[in-house]
Amino acid sequence: MPVRRLIQLLVAALSAALVLSGCSGGSAPSVVVGEAKRGGSVTVAEVNAFSSFNPYSAGGNTDINSKIGAITHSGFFYLDDSSKVVRNDKFGHFEKVSDQPLKVKYTVNEGVKWSDGAPIGAADLLLSWAAGSGYYDDVDPAAGKGTKYFSVASDTTGLAGTLFPEIGSDGRSITIEYAAPYADWEVAFDVGLPAHVVAAKSGLNDEEDLVTLLKDAPRGNPEKPASNPALKKVSDFWNTGFNTKIVPDDPALYLSSGPYIVQDIVPEVSMKLVRNRDYTWGAEPWLDEINVRFTGAVPAAVDALRNGQADIISPQPSAATESLLTGLSSQGITVERYKQSGYDHLDLSFSGSFANKDVREAFLKTVPRQAIMDAVVGTQLPDNKPLDSQVFLPGQPKYDDTVKKNGSSDYAKVDIEGAKKLLKDATPSVRILYNRDNPNRAKSFALIRDSAALAGFRVVDGGQGSADWAAALSRGGYDAALSGWIGTEAGVSRVPQIFRTGAGSNFTGYSDGDADKVMEQLAVTTDLGKQDELLAEIDKHIWEDAYGLPLYQTLGTTAFNSRVAGIKTSPGPLGVWWNVWDWRLTNPAA
Repeated sequence: MPVRRLIQLLVAALSAALVLSGCSGGSAPSVVVGEAKRGGSVTVAEVNAFSSFNPYSAGGNTDINSKIGAITHSGFFYLDDSSKVVRNDKFGHFEKVSDQPLKVKYTVNEGVKWSDGAPIGAADLLLSWAAGSGYYDDVDPAAGKGTKYFSVASDTTGLAGTLFPEIGSDGRSITIEYAAPYADWEVAFDVGLPAHVVAAKSGLNDEEDLVTLLKDAPRGNPEKPASNPALKKVSDFWNTGFNTKIVPDDPALYLSSGPYIVQDIVPEVSMKLVRNRDYTWGAEPWLDEINVRFTGAVPAAVDALRNGQADIISPQPSAATESLLTGLSSQGITVERYKQSGYDHLDLSFSGSFANKDVREAFLKTVPRQAIMDAVVGTQLPDNKPLDSQVFLPGQPKYDDTVKKNGSSDYAKVDIEGAKKLLKDATPSVRILYNRDNPNRAKSFALIRDSAALAGFRVVDGGQGSADWAAALSRGGYDAALSGWIGTEAGVSRVPQIFRTGAGSNFTGYSDGDADKVMEQLAVTTDLGKQDELLAEIDKHIWEDAYGLPLYQTLGTTAFNSRVAGIKTSPGPLGVWWNVWDWRLTNPAA
């Protein structure tokens, strides 16, 4: 579940973020556990600013929201640093009941609860299914009719083909039956938001009313759309009701089911999380407190690490900042560099000026991808070439073969004259959305703007701040967007999540019926070799449609000082946060 994972995906105040709200790395009182000591606090510098307690929604699915969501929520499984599924039997269990038809039963253990004391059970599971399945949607994008209820970021292909779940008599389980085999069934579903809160905020008496509403609502039929105001009220709150840059006055809006609870937020500056003392349904965390500082500038993050204002940093490196990390190891600082399972890209909206394929092709011909590579990546990668696939990354077995056939060679070099011929003296105005607080994205925008102008394009700066740009991405009102995707190597749903017609993370309005058919086949294919063949076919369609351009595989850097141990970075969307329970102080008594 890539969790489009929008990398999404993402930047805030710089040095100010590192000095306000008690930014020291001091320890909280420690407690003795056996022969080891637990307790203390660490400070983490993150690139982007927090904006939502619902990282599952299309508008809230940014990297930092997902990281905070991961440590304040628990579930049936998590992915380790090699993208392997690790089941959390302390939370509950899921089991395949049958293969034909595919049935999977999910059961939450007794005693698992939200931080307000409410038990986690079947209603929470049912709400998660309703949001992630698209079961009730009756929207017809082509006709402009019907309703899309839950605006979920993940792909709904798998769960959309399920029947209404069977609710267990224990009140803690549901069984999901698929209409067809689904390749990603093991990572297709988990607990999301608290049903009792969504019910109350939607005007219902309790979660039982919500379950009744979901039971009584029919499956959506685009051929016969029928509005359901009560369900729309529920989905509207699910979509936007948890969006905030501050700690809400109502604690119900930031409940935790994980090892940590948010205690304080300074908007676009910092966040404080404290240990959830009731949490026993997962690995026990060592630390009592985690402070997060939002800083998009690599120099500020490095300075904070050097002077003790941060213990862990995960800056977004670039060619210009590479030298800043040199020599840190001599100061007792560990530096890890790695390739992320994600990439930066330029996407074009299939409306306005770019509704015309010739105009899309013309614009793409002006994009200086190699210049962007040189400016952003530089010599950090030995093979300094732009990314030439929308579905594979360099080093994956099918990448080289796919690149030879997918049509990416048409945009290997800037072709201003070719762009002018396609424009036929037209001078289209193009608004580009991007995260203006992200130095790499700002640099990419400037290079694209200046090059496109040579062909006659009038590029408008549509940059937004780090806490706002992702919401703007889902709202529309722009012609192109610079952003990043980051996913995992678990499953293939990351592709339909972005490119399937009407998918949750398809923000461009892209629609290709032939590509959709291949993605439908992909969802039911378990053979890895066949999956690669289908992905290559999808990649070819995307390039032929002048969808946009991949720019470069994103690089990651994690650095941490000698105060902390247990740090292990994943190339996926959570980075160092995937095993937060292992973080500990090397000398808690200090």
